[in-house]
Formats: sequence, structure tokens, C-alpha cells
Amino acid sequence: MNESHWLKIALTLDGQGGASPLDAQVSLNETVPYWVHLDYSQPESQHWLEQQDIAPMVISALTTMETRPRVTEVAGGLLVYLRGVNLHPGARPEDMIALRLWVGPKGLVSTQKRALLSLITVQEELERGEGPADIPGLVARLVDQLIWRMEDVIENLESEVEDCALSIEESPTISLTPRLSQIRRRSITLRRFFAPQREALMKLQNESMFAGGDALLLREAGDRLQRLLEDLDAAREHATLLQEEVFSVQNEAINDRMYLLAMITALFLPLGFLTGLFGINVGGLPGVDDPAGFWWFMAGIGVVSLGVLVWMLKRRWL
Repeated sequence: MNESHWLKIALTLDGQGGASPLDAQVSLNETVPYWVHLDYSQPESQHWLEQQDIAPMVISALTTMETRPRVTEVAGGLLVYLRGVNLHPGARPEDMIALRLWVGPKGLVSTQKRALLSLITVQEELERGEGPADIPGLVARLVDQLIWRMEDVIENLESEVEDCALSIEESPTISLTPRLSQIRRRSITLRRFFAPQREALMKLQNESMFAGGDALLLREAGDRLQRLLEDLDAAREHATLLQEEVFSVQNEAINDRMYLLAMITALFLPLGFLTGLFGINVGGLPGVDDPAGFWWFMAGIGVVSLGVLVWMLKRRWL
């Protein structure tokens, strides 16, 4: 139940897939499975954690700013750091949201700063009586939801790469460098969190508290995450190849223009020499006193131009 700006979820599990509201104003009862979810950025969350029978090391871990996906055994429980994609309107999915879990013998305390749709989905399942029956099942279900949300992001990234490929196929000279660079940056950022999360899930599924269906669900989530990593690498490599293809087309176009300019320069070089030679203001130049000298000069320039052009054609420069 969302009771305040700092207490997002406070439920007790009934063991049959349902849950009821938990009075978070009293100390946690370790005999009844519970789930408490807090906004760690609020000072009330820090105060509430200090009132419970939770080790200071765990409190510090639940309220830390920087986290990297991992699983650690601390103070008789499991400290789990995970990341979820940011699916809020206008947000970048690669701006991932950190989720901290403290899995105790009978309860789960989780913290975050920004809302995750995966947690809201699991909360709604519990309120409908269709959720997990115990804490290991709750953790496995949360992990499963986090990975499912990631699949949509990777599919969208792959679709963007395919759109770029089609655009380049239809118009090879189109400039898609900024878009492809953005796709590569997003892929690198996502992989930076996906890879350690895969390692964390491998360690989590081997913990003794997860057995049967819960262990199987974690294993399937880990396998899906591995496939997402492979798809992410494929999308990044495809984007890199497309970017190289765009660079190649652009360089080829530039080279063609430079070649054309070089040929024009070579064609006019002898003409420039002749016009410069006959333009000097000294006596003795042939044809100066001839009334038809200009036309003889133009004819000579034409012959020289034609000769240079034929020479270029024979050498296959044009």
C-alpha cells in the first residue's frame, strides 16, 4: 500500500498468493512474511530503518547512492543490488533505476529513489491474490518482472537499427551518423549494467533459500538476460557496421569530388600557363602585331586542351 511519500509498499503475505496491509509504525514481526518498500532518499526511510532490528551495515547498503548489480551475504540475509530500465514517459531507458533488496529470514525490505513499474506490477498481483506465496517467490517474481521489462527496450533498440539499415539501403548518401552513434552509446550503457546483473542472478539462483519453481524462475530470468546481452551485442555491432558503411559512402563521395576538382585543375593548368605567358608586358611576343593573333592564340589553347583531354582519356583518368 502506498501510505506516504517515503513508504511505498507495506504488505504481509498470507502464504496463498495474497497480501494485506502492514502497519509500518510498529516493529517488524519476523513470524509473518512481509514486504516493505521505501524511498531511500527521504529522511523518514532512514529513521524507520534505524527503528527496526536491522544491522547498521545493511541500513547503509539500502540507502547508498551508487550501486552495482551484485549479491552479498550480510548479517544473516542476502543483500541484492539490481537494476531496472527506466520506462517513465520522456525518460531514457538506459538511465537505469537501482533497486536494493534486503532478503531476511522472513521478510523483504527494498529501497529505490525512482519508481519501477515492475514492483507496481507485483504489488497489484499480491493485492489481487495472484502473487507469490513466500519471500523467495517474491524475490524471484521481482527479478522476473525486471528482466521482462528489459526485453522491450532491447527490441526497440533492434528496431531502430533495422530502420537505419533500411534508410541506408534506400538512400546510401543519407546522414545517419548521429543516430547510429546514439544507438551505440545506449547499447554500451545498457551492457555496462546488464553484464554484472547476469552474474548477480547466477549467484542468486544458487542460494539455498531458492528451490523448486523459484530457482527455475531465476534460472529462466538469467537465461533471458544472457540472450538479451547477445542481442545487445549484435545490435551494437550492426550499428557499427552501418556507421562504417555511411562513412565509406561519404568518403567515396568526397573522393569523387576531389578527383573531379583535380582533373579540372589539370585540364586548365597548361591553359593558365599560356595565358600567363602571353600576358606579360614585354616586346617580342609572337603574333602581337598580327590582326588574327588572338584567334591563333585561341586555336592554340583549344588544341592544347584537346590534347590534354585525349591524354587523360588514354590513361583512363576520366
